[in-house]
Amino acid sequence: MAEPSPAERVVGQLRDAHLTVATAESLTAGLVSARLADVPGASDVLRGGVVSYATGVKASVLGVPADLLERTGPVHRAVAEAMAAGAARLLGADVGVATTGVAGPGPHDGHPAGTVVVAVSTASGLAAEVLRLPGDRAAVREGAVRGALDLLARVLTDREERGGPSGR
Repeated sequence: MAEPSPAERVVGQLRDAHLTVATAESLTAGLVSARLADVPGASDVLRGGVVSYATGVKASVLGVPADLLERTGPVHRAVAEAMAAGAARLLGADVGVATTGVAGPGPHDGHPAGTVVVAVSTASGLAAEVLRLPGDRAAVREGAVRGALDLLARVLTDREERGGPSGR
């Protein structure tokens, strides 16, 4: 039997824990949600997603503080964390996952292409990672999806190992 894909693994973990997930995506523009939705049974866990490609959408829809965006720009750990928490709150999910970054080809807001931040929000807290991804625009976006799903899987595994209560 083939090894499950990162999305299959995450959907299984969410289902087993009776948790739902929502996404907030900037540079990935819905790819994380799409990967999750590719998995049969994803409708049991996937609440929806927000594509917040424009910085203003991060503030107006997801509730990322405008002063934070002004201070740090959109590619920052605190912004990704606020995006993840905002998606979970907005869509009524137990878990939020977010991506923000620079896909390239050139730098943006002082960050080189390949700079990506992924974050996960749960009832027990926030987790985020800054990634430096090589390759062209498509490779960076795919790497961001992998990074987001890997972080989500680790957060869910840690939660399971601690014996955390289910979100619902």
